[in-house]
Amino acid sequence: MAVNFKMTNVVCESYNRSWFVFHNCRLKAISRDKVIFNANATVLHPANSIQIHGKVYKRENGFKPWLIDTKIDACRFMRGKYNPVAKIVYSLFQTFSNINHTCPYVGPQIVQGFYLKPELLLLPFPTGQYMLALRWFFDQKLQFDTNVSFLFEEDFSKSK
Repeated sequence: MAVNFKMTNVVCESYNRSWFVFHNCRLKAISRDKVIFNANATVLHPANSIQIHGKVYKRENGFKPWLIDTKIDACRFMRGKYNPVAKIVYSLFQTFSNINHTCPYVGPQIVQGFYLKPELLLLPFPTGQYMLALRWFFDQKLQFDTNVSFLFEEDFSKSK
């Protein structure tokens, strides 16, 4: 079975530019089947308390909530990977990023050349369009959102 797993859109928005600034947040088509994601942002002050609220939406006449809705303490997660959903998402982009240490976070935060590898996705997804919406809170205050839309297709005609 062949799998098509491709990012289709990304939206990054900072709500507090005195603490977190996006310099770059975009997708780039490398080939017909491969799209990479590049993000470059700066945390202007040390962040020692980071919570992430992650939701997955499935497109069904607009995006509707779909199965996954989780909140994690990012600083605790980086010390010990305790949340299975976050562990899967983190494993997808870990090698493409400098976001691989414990708190505090300060300075440049970079994701470079990230593309989706279907073999790393450990959850069964039905074919469809999805959006991973991440809301980032520093000291319980919303700082920024990152929303990544992607297409997941299983092509059973290419099965062995």
